[in-house]
Amino acid sequence: MTLHKKHFALFAGLLAFLFAATMRGQAAGDGAADGRAVTHTVLDWEQLPALPDKEGFAGGFSGVAGRALVAAGGANFPDKRPWEGGTKTWYDKVFVLEPGAAEWREEGRLPRANGYGLSLPWRDGFVMIGGGDARQNFKTVLHVTRPAGGPVKFAPLPDLPKSLAMPAGAVVKNYIYVAGGLETPASNEAANVLYRLNMNNTGTGWETLAPCPGGGRFLAQAGAVGDTFYLFGGVRPDGTQAKRVWLTDAWSYHHDHGWKQLADLPHSVAAAPPQAIPVGQTHLLLVGGDDGSQWGVTAPNHKGFPRTILAYHTITDTWVAMGEVPFSLVTTSMTPWEGGFVITSGEREPGIRSPAVWKATIAGRKATFGWINYATVIAYLAGMVLIGWWCSRRNKSTDDYFRAGGRIPWWAAGMAIYATMLSSMTFMAIPAKSYATDWTFLWANVSILLIAPILIGVYLPFYRRLNVTSAYEYLEKRFNLPVRLYGSAAFILFQLGRQAVVLLLPALALSAVCDLNVSTCIILMGVLCVVYTVMGGMEAVIWTDVVQTVVLLGAALITLVLIIGGTDGGVAGFFKTAADNNKFHMFNWTLSPSVTANAFWVIFIGNIFANLVPYTSDQAVVQRYMTTQSEKKAARSIWFNAILALPSSILFFAIGTALFVYYKNNPAQLDPTQATDSIFPVYIVQSLPVGIAGLVIAGVFAAAQSTVSGSLNSVVTAGMTDFYTRLGGKATGAAGLRLARVLTAIVGVFATVTALVLAELNLTSLWDAYNSILGLTASGLAGLFALGIFSKRASGTGAAIGVVCSALVLFLVQRLTNLHFFLYAATGILTCVIVGYLASLIFPSNKPIDGLTFKTLKK
Repeated sequence: MTLHKKHFALFAGLLAFLFAATMRGQAAGDGAADGRAVTHTVLDWEQLPALPDKEGFAGGFSGVAGRALVAAGGANFPDKRPWEGGTKTWYDKVFVLEPGAAEWREEGRLPRANGYGLSLPWRDGFVMIGGGDARQNFKTVLHVTRPAGGPVKFAPLPDLPKSLAMPAGAVVKNYIYVAGGLETPASNEAANVLYRLNMNNTGTGWETLAPCPGGGRFLAQAGAVGDTFYLFGGVRPDGTQAKRVWLTDAWSYHHDHGWKQLADLPHSVAAAPPQAIPVGQTHLLLVGGDDGSQWGVTAPNHKGFPRTILAYHTITDTWVAMGEVPFSLVTTSMTPWEGGFVITSGEREPGIRSPAVWKATIAGRKATFGWINYATVIAYLAGMVLIGWWCSRRNKSTDDYFRAGGRIPWWAAGMAIYATMLSSMTFMAIPAKSYATDWTFLWANVSILLIAPILIGVYLPFYRRLNVTSAYEYLEKRFNLPVRLYGSAAFILFQLGRQAVVLLLPALALSAVCDLNVSTCIILMGVLCVVYTVMGGMEAVIWTDVVQTVVLLGAALITLVLIIGGTDGGVAGFFKTAADNNKFHMFNWTLSPSVTANAFWVIFIGNIFANLVPYTSDQAVVQRYMTTQSEKKAARSIWFNAILALPSSILFFAIGTALFVYYKNNPAQLDPTQATDSIFPVYIVQSLPVGIAGLVIAGVFAAAQSTVSGSLNSVVTAGMTDFYTRLGGKATGAAGLRLARVLTAIVGVFATVTALVLAELNLTSLWDAYNSILGLTASGLAGLFALGIFSKRASGTGAAIGVVCSALVLFLVQRLTNLHFFLYAATGILTCVIVGYLASLIFPSNKPIDGLTFKTLKK
């Protein structure tokens, strides 16, 4: 059987696999015309064992300590209802429910009877804040823990500045925030306070912050998303507690920016669990509560408290009702436990408590991808393999395999450079970024236009005139062999890790929003990418990159048109809504270099250095400079890539803004469980027409495959050129070509298998650490090339010292400072150049450098 027949056999087997995946996807449909179905996210509820006290408690505390659920304190009417003359009684009882237990056990006592305070989770226990009894309210704060096998313990924390009952609060990073409340049981005015306690340094006590501009309140709800505190609704006395003002306002507080008013709630919410339930990265849920519509009504005329669940989306600043709870409970507490959220006891009608305990579990629902979308993706993937087969017929040597024999047109090389730099992570991340924020980061891609003349005038001549196959050959010519081997090894090891991540992340994103299996996505992208790269080498990589670029940009453009067409008011409505919400904001005029400031100069200047790293020292990019017939045509390819990058960046930022406008108009279509970075795939599979969704998902696959295929070929190029051949191996003619193909297959299979293992064992954090550590060397590599090209004094020893110091300095900067990540590349490059130059003065070299620096390069 010839090589080509083997390729066809393998291709047929892969098509059979794809067909089986399609049939599984079709079978998963619910009978809809396109095979897709969408079920909105809901809270799944279950009842846990009820509290031992049959009356139950209102205003109790709850939390988790030592893995057990703890319920403590609260109040009820044990003998008679209040309208019958009953007396309200406060308790100090503590109940514990072990995981999987059938009943609660009474265990110990509170330091004193207490209720209507605030309980917030903290590390190995929870914190009880304030509260009161019939006579007074408290300023006491306690940390509740339960050592293994031991009783519940209460450790004092700094007292609140004021006694507060019925406050709201949340944990924001390492801080506890407390807002509002009543100072005394008979207060006719709600406290308008905001306090903050640093839990990493409690000795400093509570910090008093600016009060809410909306005024005082109690029985409000609060939550946290990221480093922002949110405050919702509540009530305040209208001269007396017998009369109340029911509030619908909502506020956010950020320590650096202060208070900001948000969209009003659809109706007043008070006395719901004071901790809003966080769902996903951007949603907060308010469960039930009292809307004031039955204030003053008692049993048997009371109809029960509202059961509506309100979902607030922090990005679009919108509210939507998201179903109902199966109970009516107010003045209760909520705590996360065993993968869900537990609401413990509470008041089911005025004066009537309930011992019921409910647990909510967040249940996301996925869309079915559908057979037509599968067919679209399969058609794209089949086309990529056919391109690989076609290019395989032209590969006769390693020069053909690694440099495409110099046969590539300049425009195709430019598109290949663009495709290599735009990974699937970028394809999804840029729209997600502009969806969540604005256009501030657009300037990151403008720098590509500025460095193009530097690349063409300085770096390109070295690679072309020295006729290198591996970029790191220059490092040996200019410095020495160890520096070359270091540079090549750093590139190879980083790319091996990056390949797995590039395959894994889009697979995770797609599987989270539809019924595409993670492993199936990885295999489809990885295996087929390996097949066409092994067959066709660099020529196949470049021509598939060309097709992938067309698919990617075409899919993105169609998506933008459809999103804007689906928003209220069309194009005019899109621009108005986006402008009203400051989504086109592009400049932050500040001198701060911090990661939170996103200063214009940081983004712009930082990315000049950041883009110098791949365009000057990354074999995957530099190798494409060598695939055209001449230096002049290679220069055109660089310009074409640069010119292509800017409008495509605008396109992706526009998609993100359009997604914001769409979901602001249609908040009910948001899935609270989905991560912000998945917003583009969410829209694709849930809202795009059948077939078009498949095309756009093919764009996601294209972005991943273009990055991985280029990386595969470049890793093998570096490995064979810088190690195997340089250290004595022979790889010429047909034997060299066979070796290159075998190594490409091995590296590709390794990347695919690694991605599958990461997905199965959830080791992404370990792999992120691997990539982060190796990523410290990237800017140092760029520094090596800059040091060699621009300095005649630089020596091999000095360069080695410079690149090691670069990685060390970057390591310390990342962990000890708040410097913006866009400045990491500048820090690494400049450290390598400066330290390397100074070290070269101490350790000079007599190595001939004619034609190896900018000043000595022969024109």
